[in-house]
Amino acid sequence: MVMFKIARVETTPIDGQKPGTSGLRKKVKVFKQPHYLQNFVQATFNALGADKVRGATLVVSGDGRYYSKDAIQIIIKMAAANGVRSIWVGQNGLLSTPAVSAVIRERVAADGSKANGAFILTASHNPGGPTEDFGIKYNMENGGPAPEGITDKIYTNTTTIKEYLIAEGLPDVDISAIGLTSFAGPEGQFDVDVFDSASDYVKLMKSIFDFQSIQKLLSSPKFTVCYDALHGVAGAYAKRIFVEELGAQESSLINCVPKEDFGGGHPDPNLTYAKELVARMGLGKTNEQDPPEFGAAADGDADRNMILGKRQVVFFFFFFNVDVSTAVFTYEFNSNFRFFVTPSDSVAIIAANAVQAIPYFASGLKGVARSMPTSAALDVVAKNLNLKFFEVPTGWKFFGNLMDAGMCSVCGEESFGTGSDHIREKDGIWAVLAWLSILAYKNKDNLGGKKLVSVEDIVRQHWATYGRHYYTRYDYENVDAGAAKELMSHLVKLQSSLSEVNNIIKGIRSDVSKVVHGDEFEYKDPVDGSISKHQGIRYLFEDGSRLIFRLSGTGSEGATIRLYIEQYEKDPSKIGRDSQDALAPLVEVALKLSKMQEFTGRSAPTVIT
Repeated sequence: MVMFKIARVETTPIDGQKPGTSGLRKKVKVFKQPHYLQNFVQATFNALGADKVRGATLVVSGDGRYYSKDAIQIIIKMAAANGVRSIWVGQNGLLSTPAVSAVIRERVAADGSKANGAFILTASHNPGGPTEDFGIKYNMENGGPAPEGITDKIYTNTTTIKEYLIAEGLPDVDISAIGLTSFAGPEGQFDVDVFDSASDYVKLMKSIFDFQSIQKLLSSPKFTVCYDALHGVAGAYAKRIFVEELGAQESSLINCVPKEDFGGGHPDPNLTYAKELVARMGLGKTNEQDPPEFGAAADGDADRNMILGKRQVVFFFFFFNVDVSTAVFTYEFNSNFRFFVTPSDSVAIIAANAVQAIPYFASGLKGVARSMPTSAALDVVAKNLNLKFFEVPTGWKFFGNLMDAGMCSVCGEESFGTGSDHIREKDGIWAVLAWLSILAYKNKDNLGGKKLVSVEDIVRQHWATYGRHYYTRYDYENVDAGAAKELMSHLVKLQSSLSEVNNIIKGIRSDVSKVVHGDEFEYKDPVDGSISKHQGIRYLFEDGSRLIFRLSGTGSEGATIRLYIEQYEKDPSKIGRDSQDALAPLVEVALKLSKMQEFTGRSAPTVIT
């Protein structure tokens, strides 16, 4: 058995190591600086305290992006030196963020031990590669992200750190081979257990969903699918679940080989970056090949999802014969388009159908929750179904608190994150399986000769029942941080006089409702009583419309301004409008009220979703 010693390495604080809503994210070149990663990892161990670290079992894995394998070896050596008893690593260092949460909560080692927490190596939906982004975050024993109390301690420790501990004489572990490797150190045996990345997660999914009913749907020649992993870690699960377990054709998977640079693409599952999937689903032109009935995509660490359906648009051309007044000729032309389900609608539709379609929820939902910027579609479902409802700041840890207290079953964010209390992270593959379950339930009597109930049918029926929340998000990425703060300060100052705000709006668009409330969102956690301030600037309109402005913490440099625009429509005759047309007045108001171009110099957003 290889012996190792503990070395104490002198270091000094490095600026800018404050974790955001999902950990610390920077460019790879920043993480590769001497002591940079080591300082943050030691600061985390110090924040947890010796009683939580010594003798612990920790998971260390991630989305496989560039620098992950190097980082895993560094963390293994530091964990050994800090008294950790065992490290669990997904084969090749691959574990999706939701799978890490599942492993913490579900996996039991041969000796009966369970994981106490995890270092997750991911920058989520940000690009990867030598010149792109890397990230690290710590998840707690409940499987969820570290709360602010811990992340604040981590940051404080990074500003005062003087040394870190690392094992000397500990060789790199072969993380490509499944198996247990043991070492001997000053405090006893230290183990590294490399295990299959997918087994625990697949087992959990099979306990939640009726795989047999989904398999029956996928076996129908009328129902075809396309799943795009965007070369992220979801590819490690896609073949196992969709092909081997559910019987989909392997040709229905695209970009499902995980790559360190995500194939040179941007692993963000939206209409801008998931280009190949969007093309397969139809680009607004008649396709030579019929597009799939169902499409979905994942981000780099597989906690986000995008849902698409095939859209059947029918055009009618009427020819009137002036000589024979009764003769009317009709020509029908079918053109296939993709139908995009907004994440805000997606979580609302899952919640509305969960009890009937998903066995895990057969006994009912404990409650539902959404992040503040997410549209109020879920609110309407909760009110109609008499469910507990919570509006929380952006960040999955807030959902986790509610779930741990037994107050929430289904939750979601507009940023393509959806999940439930089966784990304490958002879960992209879970969301896809939830949609397939709903489609299987709606089509249980239609797999013969009848027309299938489509994704579009389900969404439009939902709108007819609950009303439609027209919704869009404008992202302004890598904006000068100073300019972004000035813009936000400007919006806060405007709120001191709503009458002045309404005068400005009236001068921009007379057809927009008046603002009745403006604030910076503040949240008091009903579980632990903690208060989160400055969570986004809200303008609430008399007709239920909303404008939200928020600085995002998920970028690796500069600032990202997110603008959320929402309009609620209850009139059934108006729920079929084009979203862009319906929101155009509010978009104009938002851009001019905020002085977006004046402050940022941007004439257009980086991404619209």
